[in-house]
Amino acid sequence: MIKTKRLVAAGLAAALVLAACGGDDDDDTTPATEPPASDDTTPATEPPAETITVGLTFDLLGRGDQSFNDSAAAGMDRAKAEFGLTVNELTPVDASARGTDLQLQAENADLVIGVGFSFAQDAATVAAENPDVKFAIVDDSMINFDTMEPIAPNAAGLVFSEEQGSYLVGVAAALKSTTGKIGFIGGVSGIGLIEKFEAGFTAGAKSINPDIEVTVAYITEFPDFAGFEDPARAKEIASAMYAEGADIVYAAAGLSGSGMFQAAAETTVATGTKVWGIGVDSDQYLTVDPEVQEYVLTSMLKRVDVAVYDVTASVVNGTFAAGEKRYDLSVDGVGYSVSGGFIDDIVDQIEAAKAAIVSGEVEVPTAP
Repeated sequence: MIKTKRLVAAGLAAALVLAACGGDDDDDTTPATEPPASDDTTPATEPPAETITVGLTFDLLGRGDQSFNDSAAAGMDRAKAEFGLTVNELTPVDASARGTDLQLQAENADLVIGVGFSFAQDAATVAAENPDVKFAIVDDSMINFDTMEPIAPNAAGLVFSEEQGSYLVGVAAALKSTTGKIGFIGGVSGIGLIEKFEAGFTAGAKSINPDIEVTVAYITEFPDFAGFEDPARAKEIASAMYAEGADIVYAAAGLSGSGMFQAAAETTVATGTKVWGIGVDSDQYLTVDPEVQEYVLTSMLKRVDVAVYDVTASVVNGTFAAGEKRYDLSVDGVGYSVSGGFIDDIVDQIEAAKAAIVSGEVEVPTAP
């Protein structure tokens, strides 16, 4: 049952404000193409008599990471505009606060969304303790793999086929590279997730040029998650890759990727030869600083915005389902951007690769 708004308690409102550190509500991160709503979550033409409250809980960097969190924010901004929602945003002050923040959100929400797999363990506990609240976690299936059943009847997992989108930007990299050398920078190794980006990117590039050289580096190893927020280190790694002949580098490293674009700009100015970066998660051509925008060849779109919108719409419409919901190429859950027009001449070839994946002709690896 949808609960009515309960934000009359000024003390709770103040607590939410103090706990949040996700930045402002500007629209700089809205994707170039409006995310489609899936058929089973299309809103009714008339708004519901009662609106819902959503607790959107970002991972540590909050709004403004120019990547993962911003994509989630864009999806919620769309849902808020369409459904007239009340949205409470929180960003944990540190990793230990994730469970506390989920519980705080659950006390005043119909739906709580955790943006990132790091919320999964805490969500399992908090969902069990709050059976009347729906929960959705990005990047975790929320499945008990012993029973293959949802961990709770009120918990959904929003997962993505990142390897498929990465395959497409790998195709773009190979088609655009003039040196036959490209690079991949991962934020954190050893968690399995980022390795999917690497595997898809390498496979896509080698589908075009089997002899292409792909240099791979990770910023940190699990359990050190600083690799997602270290632009300086990403810049250092990317600069070394460019110096060794790579002319395109793909970073799946959250905020750290901004350092890669800085390296591309500085290398181009210093050498007189254009080099590129490939963004991740959101259309980074639209989110990076203007002075590096021209170095964003394309971005691998991980449509966290679509997933956040969809699960919110499902609660509004009463169609919420527990367990795994997968977003792959067949439902435009992943893809690539064309902002800037830098890959317009190769779109037909990228689309052909996409069609081959969707048809099953090509199966993209999930491990390097």
